[in-house]
Amino acid sequence: MERIKYPKVRRDETKVDEYHGYKICDPYSWLEDPDAQETKEFVQKQNEISVPFLEECKFKEKFKKRMTELWNYPKYGCPFKHGNMYYYFHNSGLQNQSVLYCKASLEGEPQVFLDPNTFSKEGNIAISSYSFSEDGALLAYSLSESGSDWVTVHFRTTGAGEVKDFPDKLSQVKFTSLEWTHDNKGIFYNRYPKTSEKSDGTETDLNLNQKLYYHVLGTKQDEDVLCCEFTENPEWMIGSEVSDCGRYIILSIRQGCDPVNKLYYVDLTSLKEGIKGHLPFVKIVDNFDAEYDYITNDGSLFTFKTNLNSPNYRLINIDFNNFDEENWMTLVPENSKDVLEWASCVNNDVLVLCYLHDVKSVLYVHRLSDGSCIKQFPLDIGSIVGFSGQKKQTEIFYQFTSFLTPGIIYHCDLSLENFTPKIFHETVVEGFDASLYETVQVFYPSKDGTNIPMFIVHKKNIDMDASHPLYMYGYGGFNISVKPSFSVSRIIFIRHLSGIVAVPNIRGGSEYGERWHKGGMLANKQNCFDDFQYAAEYLIAHKYTTSERIAINGASNGGLLVGACVNQRPQLFNCAVAQVGVMDMLKFHKFTIGHAWVTDYGCSSAKEQFEMLINYSPLHNIKIPETGVQYPSVLLMTADHDDRVVPLHSYKYIAQLQYIMGSQEIQSNPLLILVDTKAGHGAGKPTLKRIDDCANMFAFIAKTINITTWIE
Repeated sequence: MERIKYPKVRRDETKVDEYHGYKICDPYSWLEDPDAQETKEFVQKQNEISVPFLEECKFKEKFKKRMTELWNYPKYGCPFKHGNMYYYFHNSGLQNQSVLYCKASLEGEPQVFLDPNTFSKEGNIAISSYSFSEDGALLAYSLSESGSDWVTVHFRTTGAGEVKDFPDKLSQVKFTSLEWTHDNKGIFYNRYPKTSEKSDGTETDLNLNQKLYYHVLGTKQDEDVLCCEFTENPEWMIGSEVSDCGRYIILSIRQGCDPVNKLYYVDLTSLKEGIKGHLPFVKIVDNFDAEYDYITNDGSLFTFKTNLNSPNYRLINIDFNNFDEENWMTLVPENSKDVLEWASCVNNDVLVLCYLHDVKSVLYVHRLSDGSCIKQFPLDIGSIVGFSGQKKQTEIFYQFTSFLTPGIIYHCDLSLENFTPKIFHETVVEGFDASLYETVQVFYPSKDGTNIPMFIVHKKNIDMDASHPLYMYGYGGFNISVKPSFSVSRIIFIRHLSGIVAVPNIRGGSEYGERWHKGGMLANKQNCFDDFQYAAEYLIAHKYTTSERIAINGASNGGLLVGACVNQRPQLFNCAVAQVGVMDMLKFHKFTIGHAWVTDYGCSSAKEQFEMLINYSPLHNIKIPETGVQYPSVLLMTADHDDRVVPLHSYKYIAQLQYIMGSQEIQSNPLLILVDTKAGHGAGKPTLKRIDDCANMFAFIAKTINITTWIE
């Protein structure tokens, strides 16, 4: 491959930071200022290299055309009922954003209720969250622009016919709950104090001092009531939830992304003058030892999902009138093999429980009164990705998907004597025949002998001759499971490029509960990288592929995974695509919400954790490999409005990579970055941008691992 001439980038080697006696050079720290002219010129010069390179990739237009064809299928979300109306999200195929529809009955004629596509020509304004009032008469919804985590909250009436939009508009809102009081007077929500001139997703200021407010509908935001704040702990985040009965507000206070929280509550009926100021919260749990997720309550008896002494989670009952821990009772015990992902109360006394068994969803129905199991719903091998149902309702909807199943929505009325789920809607993708493919799950040993599950998807009856191009995706962090999901772009890679897709469920996620999470966090983070690398070795040893034909991909924490693995084993892969990756492990906590990740990563301000982080930080471990080895082809993908993992991570990493490896005679593989505009971390990205992203990524992969044939 022809060598690329990279732009000259200013390198300030006088910029040195000291950590616990260690001097660490940060020559590209000037790229941390997104508004600096020099940073803008850096982005422009990098795109002037990457954009033409990607446009010239052999299969870019073919992939984009096929992606557009296959993606153009109707997509439905689970229906959910509020008041007398059913609602559901629907995308006709290539709409940039899904539209919220409503109808009076399941068989009724749908009408558009809220269409975010009308809010901007670019289709870059998305519905981020929403909350209906208890009686279904009112809706609060938040809108995100250009993928930013910042949202604005709006209000409207509901029902069939003409709706009314309220003038109320709430700003400076991020990571918020939207909780209506049952009198329909207003909502509890979260906002941050204004710290800079702009809050549009392009700034890097730390998000601190989140506060809980109560907004009365029809009033100005500056009149909102401050209900709760923790000025002595500015990094804490406040989650609120109004109980099913409407009497209580429950507070979940978190100090980061770890699945632990404090648990407070207020009896709203005790506020004789209403919500007028700081709420007198009662502290049920005042430490960060475990997680407590509210499920439902019957009067003062509350049901929570918890990992307290239960790494796979269980359900417990706590009486708020007698809440000493010795009085807590187990309702549904921990399952020693399967992880309880979520629980929901329906039809007053029914609990729907979703477990994860070897990274596959399992669905059970229990009694709330005594925790006993009533039945198990039949499911194929795959994932539950949507659910709706309320305590006061009898019916539920749930949505199933897998690597080869675009989506099936089931409906079940739990009030019937022998309730049985029935297919409500099955998604069909024109031009896709699932019978041509197969998914297998294997278990392979990692470096320390731990068995790691991995899904492998490919055409049926392939030859095991090590000839296949292989795409490997991983995440491994923050207690997040990577479950089977349907992907048009991966199907195209398999169908038209004769590829294989592999998804190893490395440690750091929640595939096997909190023990799996802890096995890949803090001092155990190297396990994530080892698990991923040993997945590649397994695939090579079993003749699926060779190192020369492996492309790896990950996003966010998965971008960190890709960066670390490329540094540690550059000869094991031939292509690496890191999307919105965390690359500077010494300074990530200094930007936007990065401080919340300290629970998973640690922090360089602590000596022991600095020594841990410096050993794998992608930015700080780019080294010239052994003789005869070059870095794989690298494509970083980021966006200017990403205020989750700010783009400076990718800027600094690519500058350092081009400086160290770009000048090496052996380095013929490209080292590129593509910076998108009016886009963020990924959520709410318009369909057309998603298609373009996929086309760029897989065209880059095809070119760099030498795929020469497109199979029609």
